[in-house]
Amino acid sequence: MNLKQSIEDIINKPDYQPMSVSDFQDALGLSSADSFRDLIKVLVELEQTGLIERTKTDRYQRKQSGKTASKLVKGTLSQNKKGFAFLRPEDDDMEDIFIPPTKINRAMDGDTVIVEVHHSKGEHKGKTEGEVKSIEKHSVTQVVGTYSEARHFGFVIPDDKRIMQDIFIPKGQSLGAVDGHKVLVQITKYADGTDNPEGHVSAILGHKNDPGVDILSIIYQHGIDIEFPDNVLKEAEAVPDDITANEITGRRDLRDELTITIDGADAKDLDDAISVKKLANGNTQLTVSIADVSYYVTEDSALDKEAYDRATSVYLVDRVIPMIPHRLSNGICSLNPNVDRLTLSCRMEINERGNVVNHDIFDSVIHSDYRMTYDAVNQIITEQDPKVREQYKEITPMLDLAQDLSQRLIHMRRRRGEIDFDISEAKVLVNHEGIPTDVQVRERGEGERLIESFMLIANETVAEHFSKLDVPFIYRVHEQPKSERLRQFFDFITNFGVMVKGTGEDIHPSTLQKIQEEVEGRPEQMVISTMMLRSMQQAHYDDVNLGHFGLSAEYYTHFTSPIRRYPDLTVHRLIRKYLIDKSMDDKSLHHWEEKLPELAEHTSKRERRAIEAERDTDELKKAEYMIQHIGDEFEVIVSSVANFGMFIELPNTIEGMVHMSNMTDDYYHFDERQMALIGERQAKVFRIGDTVKVKVTHVDVDERQIDFQIVGMPLPKNNRSERPARGKTIQAKTRGKSLDKEKSSDKGKGRQAKGKQRKGKNRRHKDKKGKDNHKPFYKDKSVKKKARKKKK
Repeated sequence: MNLKQSIEDIINKPDYQPMSVSDFQDALGLSSADSFRDLIKVLVELEQTGLIERTKTDRYQRKQSGKTASKLVKGTLSQNKKGFAFLRPEDDDMEDIFIPPTKINRAMDGDTVIVEVHHSKGEHKGKTEGEVKSIEKHSVTQVVGTYSEARHFGFVIPDDKRIMQDIFIPKGQSLGAVDGHKVLVQITKYADGTDNPEGHVSAILGHKNDPGVDILSIIYQHGIDIEFPDNVLKEAEAVPDDITANEITGRRDLRDELTITIDGADAKDLDDAISVKKLANGNTQLTVSIADVSYYVTEDSALDKEAYDRATSVYLVDRVIPMIPHRLSNGICSLNPNVDRLTLSCRMEINERGNVVNHDIFDSVIHSDYRMTYDAVNQIITEQDPKVREQYKEITPMLDLAQDLSQRLIHMRRRRGEIDFDISEAKVLVNHEGIPTDVQVRERGEGERLIESFMLIANETVAEHFSKLDVPFIYRVHEQPKSERLRQFFDFITNFGVMVKGTGEDIHPSTLQKIQEEVEGRPEQMVISTMMLRSMQQAHYDDVNLGHFGLSAEYYTHFTSPIRRYPDLTVHRLIRKYLIDKSMDDKSLHHWEEKLPELAEHTSKRERRAIEAERDTDELKKAEYMIQHIGDEFEVIVSSVANFGMFIELPNTIEGMVHMSNMTDDYYHFDERQMALIGERQAKVFRIGDTVKVKVTHVDVDERQIDFQIVGMPLPKNNRSERPARGKTIQAKTRGKSLDKEKSSDKGKGRQAKGKQRKGKNRRHKDKKGKDNHKPFYKDKSVKKKARKKKK
């Protein structure tokens, strides 16, 4: 078969996705210079004949005969509780494709599918829609749900409302489950035609009304393992409780330096400690020491394989599911006070403008002098409480210096354009039976900001060090918002007289920061901040340094939480390989080049899974809490509007909905451009950020939905009209989507990192006066491709 025919065969495959020249080389096994030239000639010829066309990203796609022509696209199905779905294409350059409920064709959320794409001619005319043509890979292999018993068989109604089909349980496959049992089902046969999926009950979690079964169901629903395997626990038991003199040999001894930890009062896994000193030249020395987990969790051990699979600790309302066993996370790896601990340290010299002028990264041993809580630190540095300052007089001067340094770092990040979405987060308090007793907003004081600033600068410093070494590494990246979303946002804010120059194709974070500053204190501040947040992309891990858009940082990684996050543990392992063991030979570099892309993708997925489980648990307990408040009235803020009503948020972050059928004083129209509901007769307007008084009318715990009625509006004729199931609340979508904070909360510092991230690199260049102007760029959409090609 000749080269041209081979290329045509690839292009004509039903699941063909746009390929680059290097993709064709790999697929055809071409390596010589001559074969490369021949490949280019054939591609040019096929382009001229009209079979293919080249995209903006230098990929070759099948040429479409017209706008109405259909094509097949491969991707992942993301289903909504309302029944419709979106295809997330494998090609990152393609927009998501809407799939109507009638076109899903028995596929499930997360399935890899082939979708036929066309442009809608009906209600959604002009929008890209698609139909599932085939399922390439099933994602859902087990389901958690409620068992419903019949005479000779049973059904399981899935808890996950995105799974629209009940699971058929044949006779003898129920494990003895009865009506109302929460069960775990393994799917043995997928839906075909009009049949339901089929499966067998593999575990009974308990009755749906038993205490704790609700959260247990969420854990199993997300596929999170609670217990550690025996071989993992055996390895953990073999780790000694104390370090020996031999283990200290060769490490830098920091035990005589005044060192403290600052964390939440309930935290037991203390993975970071700080030491701050004033230098003779006027600069400040900050030493961030992090638990050396990689010393105990060695590569390819049972502990390591289990930690990789989990990838992150999961923080739920009433429990923590750790990444590594408690014997390590709360014991030898935790930087407890008054004991020696092995650490990796990043020591930075920081000038008056908050810039790191010198740094050093090394393995060390520390002896924490104080275990401080955020409350105590806030009393010392913010409230200046004389009794508390006297109680901690040995470390009060260091804390005052640390506070000054934190402010300098905050101002530095603001100068360069950081976008700080200071979104409130809530803590749900439950009793011993798991019943919610209160929902409180987490306070974020100066102590929390101090640790956040120190962890951020340590993460940046470590990332910059290894990026400049040009070795395989893992980064925490957050790319520039997609241009289409930015254009929609810019168009929206013109309603409030806010104008932005540019198209959204290339934007600096400082532009969005200036918008926030312009609207600060104005009535529309909340609506604009919310819509800006929704335009952002999601932070993730990558083996290519794409920068951090929200932090406006050229370099960023996760180094500071190896007890809780596998990427941090990997960063520690790379520090040990490159800097301590000096292992930078070709074999070692090739090993990490091969390993890191898959590791980054896996840990990003696991992080999203943890966030979804945490959010589901919070929403469940918030709904339970509001049962006792049915009939109560609240002053609330409108957090979002849609064509079926508006979402509102209580001061403690609990969110619910005022359905359109309950807005009875007028007929309201949804104005998408203004993101507002406008009354037809009275022209009354409800938009994001408005304050309204509402009454709780109904709570559905199973659906995690809370319904409200605006006080003063007449009750509808049918007090509660039937309405379609809703998807996740808008606020739930935005929270945790892009915010990437080195958070200092009881849930654990640094689950993510502050701000958003951007695509590309940053360049430093000298201006005419020789000053170092930090002018990042992140518009080169091929930077990742070039980086990978360079590695090859």
